[in-house]
Amino acid sequence: MKVNESAPAVSSAEIEVAADPELVWDVLTAIEDWPSWNQEVQWASMEGELTEGSRFRWKAGPSTITSTLQRVERPRLIAWTGKTVGLRAIHVYRLEAPGVGTLVSTAESWEGPVARVFRRRMQLTLDRATEAGLRQLKAEAERRMS
Repeated sequence: MKVNESAPAVSSAEIEVAADPELVWDVLTAIEDWPSWNQEVQWASMEGELTEGSRFRWKAGPSTITSTLQRVERPRLIAWTGKTVGLRAIHVYRLEAPGVGTLVSTAESWEGPVARVFRRRMQLTLDRATEAGLRQLKAEAERRMS
């Protein structure tokens, strides 16, 4: 699964985490626990199991997002689509073990009327959220290693 590279806002980044992929996966996929380590997420609620087609709702910033898991390949790939008023998102996380630790890469695209009208602002918001999310994921996974 890929993000929409032609969307009004697209962001990607990667980070090395000093933890094995299984532990990083466990942190990333415990969706209801996101608020405990990701400062952007106020709450998250999973409907069902961590399987393709399952939905979850969560609040980040001013928006409540309804997301659907599209791909779940433990411990290598998780991807979902999300919707909120005027915005549609695709988010993909990939975990690789190039040796010691885990290389986490993420990409996200935002489209819809809000992303088109406020393109620059949405791009800045998405870039900040992408970088912050990776830093916080790294911090939580490494904290659990100690």
